[in-house]
Amino acid sequence: MLLNLTDILSNEGKTEEIPVTYEADFFKSAQGQFKVLENGPIVLTLSNQGKGKMSVTGEGSLKFRARCDRCLTRVDVTVEICIDETIGTEQIENPADADEYPYLDGYQLDTRVLIGNEILINWPGKILCKEDCKGICTKCGKDLNQGECGCDTFVPDPRMAVLKDIFNANKEV
Repeated sequence: MLLNLTDILSNEGKTEEIPVTYEADFFKSAQGQFKVLENGPIVLTLSNQGKGKMSVTGEGSLKFRARCDRCLTRVDVTVEICIDETIGTEQIENPADADEYPYLDGYQLDTRVLIGNEILINWPGKILCKEDCKGICTKCGKDLNQGECGCDTFVPDPRMAVLKDIFNANKEV
């Protein structure tokens, strides 16, 4: 959704509250693609701060479908959005700042990009189905939260590999 900022920037002291939704079916990042389950609303407050400055604030939450990082079961992830930006006319009129303010296109505010940046910033570093998730077996792939699999999980100390090689070389047949 594109919001026109000219009316707010031209009227000193003007404030508008605009409810917006995240207009995408999926959120894509380097971590993968996640289905959007709940897309808002996020109430944006646009306020003229005088002298060619405007503040953009907003709060809300979005819900996504992801997978647990340990056992790969599906998990619903809620991301809290808290927007607090100050935009000046110099950022709007200077195309050199396009990388720093990708949500601005002239006097248009692209809410999809603005909210997408906030999702990326607030995305959890590790997604777990539960705090004590045991993960999956590295040999057979069974979900260890459902019970033990019976695989041999002994991992020898790699520092002792030299001794093992010596014993195996000197074995009597």
